[in-house]
Amino acid sequence: MLNTVAVIGYAAPIEVARGSTVEFKLSSATLTSARAQIVKIRCGDPDPSGPGVQLIAMPSPLDGEVALTHQPIHAGSCGLVDDAPVLRALGSFSIGCWVWPTLLDAGAQTVVARWREDTQEGWRLGLDAQGRASFAVAVAGHTCSATASRALLEREWAFIGASYDATSGQLEVFQHSLDVLGGRDRSASDKGSAPRHAAWPAGLPLSFAAHLCDDGTQHLAAAHFNGKIDRPRLHAGVHSLEALRASAAALRPARGDADLVAAWDFSESIGSDRIVDRGPHGLHGKLRNAPTRAVTGANWSARTPHWTEATEEYGAIHFHNDDIDDCRWNTNLSLDIPTDWPSGFYSLRLSATDTDGQPAESHVPFFIGAQPGQARARLAFVASTATFLAYSNSAIRLDLQPTEAMLEQLLVLGPDDAYLQEHRELGLSTYDTHSDGSGWCYASAARPILNMRPHGGGYYQMDTRVIDWLDSTGISYDVITDSDIHRHGAQLLADYGCVLTGCHPEYYTQQMLDAFETYQAGGGRHVYLGGNGFYWRTAFHPTKPGRIEIRRGLTGTRTWEGEPGENGLSSTGEPSGLWRSNGRPPQRLVGVGFDAQVFDRGCAYRRLPDSLDPRVAFIFEGVGEQEVIGDFGLRGGAGGHEIDRVDTRLGSPPHLLRVATADDFGSGGLATPEEFGVSHRGLGGDQNNQIRADMTFFPTARGGAVFTTGSIAWGMALAHRGYDNNVSRITANVLRRFIDPAPFTGFGSSDEEAY
Repeated sequence: MLNTVAVIGYAAPIEVARGSTVEFKLSSATLTSARAQIVKIRCGDPDPSGPGVQLIAMPSPLDGEVALTHQPIHAGSCGLVDDAPVLRALGSFSIGCWVWPTLLDAGAQTVVARWREDTQEGWRLGLDAQGRASFAVAVAGHTCSATASRALLEREWAFIGASYDATSGQLEVFQHSLDVLGGRDRSASDKGSAPRHAAWPAGLPLSFAAHLCDDGTQHLAAAHFNGKIDRPRLHAGVHSLEALRASAAALRPARGDADLVAAWDFSESIGSDRIVDRGPHGLHGKLRNAPTRAVTGANWSARTPHWTEATEEYGAIHFHNDDIDDCRWNTNLSLDIPTDWPSGFYSLRLSATDTDGQPAESHVPFFIGAQPGQARARLAFVASTATFLAYSNSAIRLDLQPTEAMLEQLLVLGPDDAYLQEHRELGLSTYDTHSDGSGWCYASAARPILNMRPHGGGYYQMDTRVIDWLDSTGISYDVITDSDIHRHGAQLLADYGCVLTGCHPEYYTQQMLDAFETYQAGGGRHVYLGGNGFYWRTAFHPTKPGRIEIRRGLTGTRTWEGEPGENGLSSTGEPSGLWRSNGRPPQRLVGVGFDAQVFDRGCAYRRLPDSLDPRVAFIFEGVGEQEVIGDFGLRGGAGGHEIDRVDTRLGSPPHLLRVATADDFGSGGLATPEEFGVSHRGLGGDQNNQIRADMTFFPTARGGAVFTTGSIAWGMALAHRGYDNNVSRITANVLRRFIDPAPFTGFGSSDEEAY
């Protein structure tokens, strides 16, 4: 068996332009070297029913052996505030904040600290292994602590605090529940003693949600807190619980408070990795590994569900012990992209023999995207990088109990699945949940991604089968990325007579939709060969390339739901959820929209009366009127997996022609939740005529047009019988006509000239 995980790595950036530089960051726990080579990916899918993995060697200065070392991943988020004289000079002090713990059985957890684990120096406030507030002071390896007598409750707000009296050496820790009714009151306190006039370690950052294992120069942190922290306050002197609570309750600290050292306000700079201190010393900080922001604080009143309308009620950050944003690995190789290389899907291939004597081959993916003004063809294929990232390292088929029931077959797991199961520090996808059960809303490319590379599975591989088909037909094309569309807008699309979106362009930003609408309104032609496209409202982080954000709202096919009030995108301030719920259903853009998932078996298309309209005769050239279309491919049919249909209520255009449909699904065809309000018999694909994949054509303006297949499985049928099949024929008919600038005619007297 091919070992695909002996070497892992990532490219920075993952999307590059010709003439720019890409760096490769690699790690191996078992190998000391591997042979490196750049390859252009024609097909990355090893499925024997398709064309198989097809890679094109691209000679470059990187060809040859590369030395490898093990580079660990330090998962877990925290906040860091650099050391400052006022922190080192603390004698007696008090610290307090609101907490909303989410995983009390995770062991001892640190909430706020200046603590070195290796030397056992400093102080830290947190929870002990029983979930009780605990405060420790350590001097020269001697630790003293006080611990409250009762455990807090998960997902309940409590104020925790502590004080150290340098004169007497007395410690005090306390916790106070926000809601004390119905058995929720877990208020308690404790006292202890420690050395007097303790000295704190110099040069050590103050940390939130973890403590440091060294002086802070490495990325080593421990005892990560799972849950929210809101409005931490640090005062000189010994203050009571009531005084600390009053300090934290004030959204702005009182001016002239000589004892106030810091008043951190996490409602500031929500769209960034910055921590803001509203105290007199400017003890600002930064976040590591992207904890979740724009989350409700202890003072959330529910008067609005969106953080931009009541920012002061979103002064909390949700930390997780498995957050990962950037592995921060050293660079092993770098490459200046030759200006004569074609755009496309690429990877750094690493080949070796593993320690068991088996062949090892791993890939580090990257994309070379054509930039505005660089078009070399009339057709552009859009790489759906936002969707690839949304699914990056997805573990849902490992973790989601109904997976085998939905597939109606046993799961077959490979080496990548086993590796991901053992190495959750890689970070999971936006379909998965953190160790505390909350959803992953961020995904980053600055880490190894096992299912976005040749041999790796997922929608990345499906789209490479379309790439392989394009190469086989000889239709010239460029590859552009959706994130470049996000950055450059419609000007990038305007270089092309036709744009092709692949199997599953599910995650779209507002800028990307705006660009497509402008392109189509300006005469651009759009071929959409997939299903469940343009579905979730998504954001690329404005300053962190390769990081996306989504929030699962209260509808849509979703594997988790955000907490109440937490469905606004922290990166941009936009609402999230379905584009349908945001007033821009995909039917308005491409005529069809998601109606069902069909994971058990696919089915064929049959032509409809609209297909006999002479204006769309080009679509079916070489296809008989009664010919069954696509009774082959992924699980037996070109219609399937996830499917879209026409719905005029959601904006399918009046001029749209529904030329074919795939609707012979079984009970495994499951309607999406937004498609029905009340559960009843007859929702399944064997009884519900709303579960279907529609093939459509409609003209737009200035000679533009849109063609859709409404099925993720369509692209998986292209390679059947060596590309000699009617799915391939229809796709080629459409693309060749769409890249032909000759106008479409006959779509209404007033518009005919324009079309």
